[in-house]
Amino acid sequence: MSKNILITGASSGLGAGMAKELAAKGHNLALCARRTERLEALQEELLAINPNISVFVRALDVTAFDDVFTVTNAFDKDFQDATGKGVERYIANAGIGAEGETVGKGKFAQNKRIIDINFTAVLAQAEAAMALFRESGKGHLVIVSSMSAMRGQRGMLATYAATKAAVAHLAEGIRADCMRKPGIKVTTLYPGYIKTELTGDNDKLPFIIPADKGCKLLVKEIEAEVDEACVPAWPWKPVGFLMRNLPLKQVAKLN
Repeated sequence: MSKNILITGASSGLGAGMAKELAAKGHNLALCARRTERLEALQEELLAINPNISVFVRALDVTAFDDVFTVTNAFDKDFQDATGKGVERYIANAGIGAEGETVGKGKFAQNKRIIDINFTAVLAQAEAAMALFRESGKGHLVIVSSMSAMRGQRGMLATYAATKAAVAHLAEGIRADCMRKPGIKVTTLYPGYIKTELTGDNDKLPFIIPADKGCKLLVKEIEAEVDEACVPAWPWKPVGFLMRNLPLKQVAKLN
């Protein structure tokens, strides 16, 4: 059955890749990001993949927190007008990579920017989505975390990993809130290395997989509405166990 799905950070990378997979499956899509020219090109591509779906696009900088609510509600109305139903699944995907710096090296503003985008903006997205879902009594919130969330990381990854752990805990808290609301599901995704613009030309990252394969696996877990998933499960599920349980000295050698 087709759903009305909103994806943030949809202009490139995992967001765009998941949109293509979901369009092929017949889902209606609402896509937002800062780069509207990319969104419009993607909109055309998705309608070519499946001309029977509705695709709406809007500009959104997720750090303009008030705009997160405005855009979410506008998309909900778009879907209501087109299908008689509002947003049914919200994929909080927007984020940036490990662009931070070692704590204490005078780069507070740089590290705070990561927190603003990867955590505070995700909180805004969750608030906007859950307001709709609580009102309707149903919906599916998907929060994209990272395998970096499994343990504290050193150097330029320290703040990035902290934000990814924070959004994972946020998702779990919302999931706990919804245990008596069977119509509302919350999924946390922990992607491993998937080749996108964020990974650049670094093909030597361990266990890295192509974007199309990664997005196909992400969508599979989303469609199953699992509580949480490492993607791909092999080898990242056992790697996650090791990351959580090895002595910190050994974990620190991994990055």
